[in-house]
Amino acid sequence: MHLKYESTLREPLIDGVKDYHQVTEDIISPIEAKPGKLWYIGLFISVLLLLFGVFSVTWEVYWGTGVWNLNKTIGWGWDITNFVWWVGIGHAGTLISAILLLFRQGWRTGVNRAAEAMTIFAVMCAGQFPIWHMGRVWMAFFVMPYPNTRGPLWVNFNSPLLWDVFAISTYFTVSLLFWYSGLLPDFATVRDRAKTKLRKYLYGVASFGWTGSTKHWQRHESLSLVLAGLSTPLVLSVHTIVSFDFATSVIPGWHTTIFPPYFVAGAIFSGFAMVQTLLIITRKILGLEDYITLGHVEAMNKVIVLTGSIVGVAYLTELFMAWYSGVQYEFDTFYKFRAAGPLGWSYWIMMTCNVISPQVFWFRKMRRNIMVTFIMSIIVNIGMWFERFVIICTSLYRDYLPSSWSYYRPSWPEVGFYLGTFGLFFTCYFLFAKYFPVIAVAEIKSILKTSGQNFKEKMDVYEEQDAEKFAHDQAHH
Repeated sequence: MHLKYESTLREPLIDGVKDYHQVTEDIISPIEAKPGKLWYIGLFISVLLLLFGVFSVTWEVYWGTGVWNLNKTIGWGWDITNFVWWVGIGHAGTLISAILLLFRQGWRTGVNRAAEAMTIFAVMCAGQFPIWHMGRVWMAFFVMPYPNTRGPLWVNFNSPLLWDVFAISTYFTVSLLFWYSGLLPDFATVRDRAKTKLRKYLYGVASFGWTGSTKHWQRHESLSLVLAGLSTPLVLSVHTIVSFDFATSVIPGWHTTIFPPYFVAGAIFSGFAMVQTLLIITRKILGLEDYITLGHVEAMNKVIVLTGSIVGVAYLTELFMAWYSGVQYEFDTFYKFRAAGPLGWSYWIMMTCNVISPQVFWFRKMRRNIMVTFIMSIIVNIGMWFERFVIICTSLYRDYLPSSWSYYRPSWPEVGFYLGTFGLFFTCYFLFAKYFPVIAVAEIKSILKTSGQNFKEKMDVYEEQDAEKFAHDQAHH
C-alpha cells in the first residue's frame, strides 16, 4: 500500500496546486515588490498615532501623573487597564507557537509567525504602562535588583508590580528568541533571492550565515523544542503573575483565588481574537488565502469559543461566591456597584461581548465565515478591554466610606497614551509585514506533502486504486 501520513478526512492546510518553488514565490515575493498604497496609508496613520502617544506621555512626565484623572479612590485607571489588556493580547503568539508545536499541530504553521510577531509588539506596548505609571520615571531603575551602593535599600520583593517586571522581561526575551530563530531559514531564502548588494548583505547578516545544512536544521529543530518547552510554562505564569497584582490585595472584588486561571483563559481568548483581526487583514492584502485557509480560521475560532466559555464560567463563579460568602462588601461590589452602579454599563458591555457573542461560533457556518470572524474578533477585544476596566475601576470607585466615593473618566493624556501604543503596535506590524516573511516558508514546506491540496488529492486516488486492488484480490481468492 502507498505510504500515508494524514487522514484524508482532514481538509488541506494549503489550498491550490503548489510545489516548493511556488510556496517560496507566493510568500517571499510581497517582500521583494514595492508596497502598495494601502500599506503607506496604514503606516502613515500608525506613525501619526505613535507621535500623538509620545506627545501625551511627554505631557504626563512634564506635569506629573496628576494630569491623568486618577484620584485618591481610583489609583489605577486606564494605564493599568491597558497594561493588562496588552499583556493578554501577547498570549496567543506563544501559545500557538510553543504549545501547538509540542503537540505537533499542523495548522499552526500558517499562523504562527504573525502571532509571534504580535506577541512581541504587544509586550513592547504593555511594558510601557507600569513605567510611566511610576510618575518619577527617572527612578525606574529602582525595580532592577542591581548591586546597591546606597546602603541597605533593596527593591521590594513583596510587590506584585516587581513580579511583573520579571515575568514580562522573561516572556519578552523567550518570545523574541523563539520568533527570531524561526526566521533564520527564511531570511536566508530572501538573501539568496536578493537583487541588490545592500539587500543581500542585510539579510545575510540577519540570517547568521544559515546554509541549510543538515547540522543547521538539526540545531534549529532542537532549539525550537527547547524554547517551546521554556515558553509553555511562561504562557501560564505571566498572566498568573499579572493577576496577582489584584488577587494578593484585600480589596472586595479582587481578593479571590479564581483570578490566575481566569486571567490566563481571558488572555488566550483576547490574544486569539487579535490574531484573527491581523491575519484576516494580512491574508487579504498580501493575497495569502491559500496559506491562511478557512481551516485555520475555524481552528482559531474553536479556541475562542472554548476560552470564552471558560471566562463566562469564571464570571458566574465570582457572582456566586459574592453571594455565597455572606460578606456584605463583596456582595455590594458585585451586585450593587458592578452590575447596577454608575459604571454598570461597562459590566454589561463586558458580559455581552465576552460571554454571549462568542457563542455564535458553535455553528460551523459561522466559524468559517470571514466577515463574522473579523467582526467577532474586534468585539471580543472590546469586551476584554472592558473586563480589565471593570475589574480595576468598579472595584475601586466605591470605597468603604461613602465620602470618598467617586466616578472615573479618562483625561486626554490617558487616551493619547493608549492610542500611542496602537500606533507603536501597528507601525511595528506594518514594517514586519513588509520586510519579513509573514508566514514561515520552511514550515509550510514541511507540511506540503502531507497537507497540501494537490498531494492529498493524489493520495485519494492512490487510496481508491488500493481499495479496488484489495477488493479484486479478495474476489479472486
